Amino acid sequence: MTLKNEKTLKEKIMDEMSISYANALEKNFEIAKKYIRITSEGKVHLPSKEMLTGKDQILLYLIGKIYAKEAGLTIEISVTNDELATELGIPTGSLLPWLKELRDKNQIKTMKKGKYVSHQIQINIIEKILNNIDKKLKKKAE
Repeated sequence: MTLKNEKTLKEKIMDEMSISYANALEKNFEIAKKYIRITSEGKVHLPSKEMLTGKDQILLYLIGKIYAKEAGLTIEISVTNDELATELGIPTGSLLPWLKELRDKNQIKTMKKGKYVSHQIQINIIEKILNNIDKKLKKKAE
């Protein structure tokens, strides 16, 4: 016997279990805008790149892709090895071990699309990553 005022399972899931990229992005916007810029073409630029480790550059770039998608400037949040190497100026020999380490630490997710491999950040760790990078760069500035 069901009552009309009871929530459907779909409504319960949407109200109580759903997570939104927008919420995580909005919550961390102030820190993200210190380290990430997005062009009108949806490209990600890291103004403090020279102060960042290679792994931090990768993580910020992947976070930037999510902001670019949320702004409607790009369709895809996943990034290929070629895009990372080209846009960040990191040689493949350095890039691949860092990607493996980030994947092994469950900070990024890697997918295979045909002959291409692409990566995206785990949404649930965006805040932690941004806070860690912010702390590191503040220490360097002191």
